Amino acid sequence: MRMGLTHPQVAPPAAPQPRHLPLGLSNSNLHLAASLGHLQICKVLVSLGHEEGSNPALNENHQTALMLAAAAGHSEVVHFLCENDPSTIARQDVRGRDAIMEASLGGHDTAVQILLTYAPGGAASAVQSADADGNTALHFASSNGNLLVLRTLLAAGADAEKRNVWSWSAVAYSATVQAEVYLKSLMVDAEKRRRARSDASDLSRASDPRRAPAVRMVTSDSMDGS
Repeated sequence: MRMGLTHPQVAPPAAPQPRHLPLGLSNSNLHLAASLGHLQICKVLVSLGHEEGSNPALNENHQTALMLAAAAGHSEVVHFLCENDPSTIARQDVRGRDAIMEASLGGHDTAVQILLTYAPGGAASAVQSADADGNTALHFASSNGNLLVLRTLLAAGADAEKRNVWSWSAVAYSATVQAEVYLKSLMVDAEKRRRARSDASDLSRASDPRRAPAVRMVTSDSMDGS
């Protein structure tokens, strides 16, 4: 009689233990694509109505897809999202940070320039924005030590003297001595340009005949008090 093959008794695998995963950020598909720099996927998602309406998709930290793209320095995605909805540039997350601050913190100068170009209200207004701690984009750029971003922000009109809630200016956060020296030199140049514009404006007003002070004609009658 032929005996069949017998199989060894194998104990069943132990039941997997439940995993307690950390809470996610509730990122949408566009958040994920933007954070990874997938431009074509971003375009497809937007074309399908991902960002329809006046309110963009936000994750748990109230971050937009543009913020994540800016933080990672994905310039092409930043450009596309800025063109699609410039209003998201000034939007702030739960910490009060906007896309310009995120790009400045990461040292992504091209992304910063794109954001400033499309910023509603102009670049000069955009660089004055501060987070919940009073830090501006210049504070974040200084802490990163990226010289190009420092120059871009100062050229756009960033206030180097602006202090946060702890009374610290951007210079105090300089990542390196080189960055500190460079920022101070930019501040000196910016002050010189400001004074030159002010002097030119004063000269223009002085030479404008329409702004000349009125001359009161004094006649003999007025001198007699009549």
